[in-house]
Amino acid sequence: MIDRPGEDESKDASGQAFRETDSQHDLNDLYSDLFPGSQAGEWKQPEKKANASAAAAKQDHSIPAPNTLEQTGLSLNQLCNLVLKQLYLQGSALGIEISRSAHLPFTIIDTALVFLKDDKCIEVTSGNLIGRSSYRFNLTELGRIRAREAFEQCRYVGPAPVPLDAYVKQCALQTVVGIDCTPERLEAAFSDFIIREGLLDELGPAVCSGRSIFIYGPPGNGKTLIAKGLGRFLNRQGGEIYIPYALQMENSIITLFDPTIHQTTDDLELQDRAPTDLQKGSRIPEMKDWAKPETDLRWRRIRRPVVITGGELNLEMLDLRYNKVSNFYTAPLHIKANGGVFLIDDFGRQLVSPKDLLNRWIMPLEDRIDYLTLATGKKFAVPFEQLIVFSTNLDPKELVDEAFLRRIRHKIEITAPPQDVFTEIARLCCRQRDIEYDPVFVNYLYDNFYKQGKAPRSSDPRDLLEIIQSICRFKGKKPVLSAELISEAAQRFFCQL
Repeated sequence: MIDRPGEDESKDASGQAFRETDSQHDLNDLYSDLFPGSQAGEWKQPEKKANASAAAAKQDHSIPAPNTLEQTGLSLNQLCNLVLKQLYLQGSALGIEISRSAHLPFTIIDTALVFLKDDKCIEVTSGNLIGRSSYRFNLTELGRIRAREAFEQCRYVGPAPVPLDAYVKQCALQTVVGIDCTPERLEAAFSDFIIREGLLDELGPAVCSGRSIFIYGPPGNGKTLIAKGLGRFLNRQGGEIYIPYALQMENSIITLFDPTIHQTTDDLELQDRAPTDLQKGSRIPEMKDWAKPETDLRWRRIRRPVVITGGELNLEMLDLRYNKVSNFYTAPLHIKANGGVFLIDDFGRQLVSPKDLLNRWIMPLEDRIDYLTLATGKKFAVPFEQLIVFSTNLDPKELVDEAFLRRIRHKIEITAPPQDVFTEIARLCCRQRDIEYDPVFVNYLYDNFYKQGKAPRSSDPRDLLEIIQSICRFKGKKPVLSAELISEAAQRFFCQL
């Protein structure tokens, strides 16, 4: 199995079509039981649509902007601390600039500004007739003291956090369970791959279930590429989801949005909303979009994320990372993968033992809920809402016990390619390297190695052709598939195994 040269990867897929399934109802019931303090009981299933487009998906699951402080899920004290810290860092700021930094409508920020002004923590140094949104605010001496106290508690400055229950509710709406996966759509996502016949018939039900997948088999046959192909399917065909910049758990802040992982799709909209830079022009910023935005700007619209980890994975990476200096947390990798794919490559070769890793995930795989622990020792539940893929070339019986295998619903074996598939891979590898294909290449490998007991691997044509290219480059010759070069490359390659 091999990755074909990609065509234009900008083909946008239609949006996610959610279907009301028994598993979806079970998921909401489970969330209702585990999050009694949230609004789980008020969740509504997305309406079933015959042909949901990307635009419809955005409209169905977009998050409306809060109109009041209460709707933000934040207390007045939390909002005031955020404003004080921003002013402390900037020295002074316009009301609309504070609104932009907090990603909240100015009508809500104005509540904090009025309170802080009455409390003699801020003062107005200049302004225009259009209202407090154009006033320039400075900290007073008392305000600087309050800001330093706020920094001691938490040094986070940026978009206002979202309460945990709102995040839980959104995760239930954009679950991987019930993604519209058909043979045609899955085949389109794997069109750049050469795979054995019938493999998509095994992968399709696994994607539809939204459950974990265990991919195993001998090395070099494309397990990682297949797992990445599943990620590409959800990333392109799974519709768009929303993720907050940060979460608020009681008095603790957890940053969640990661630009290295989350591929945003709302950049143009945010650019259109941004006002003129005051350093480059004297015009007052346009207030209309930030005074009454249509959506909650504390969330970013992204493609379903794909998180890949390998031998570097350890148990610490699956817990909250606490910065003792800044006094806020960073979400672990598997939480950043919510709504998408979490691929554990080379499973069994991690720094942590497979047994310890699997024990960590037995309950999350079963209940789709994980528990994280704050520095204070308090535990809280978060959604474990992702398609998790284990990929290994080790014997599954040596890695996991029956209890764990039972919780992984789908096990897919990737075996050595048959000769016709191997030949197609060899042809493709030659085209990719501008080398004229000759049947002697495959015939030589089968006559001298594969028919003698050595199993063919999908990666062999690529590796052998790279050796041939290196030999020809050293000798100053054009790469060709001559019997002499094939023999020399094969002897160098196979004798090391």
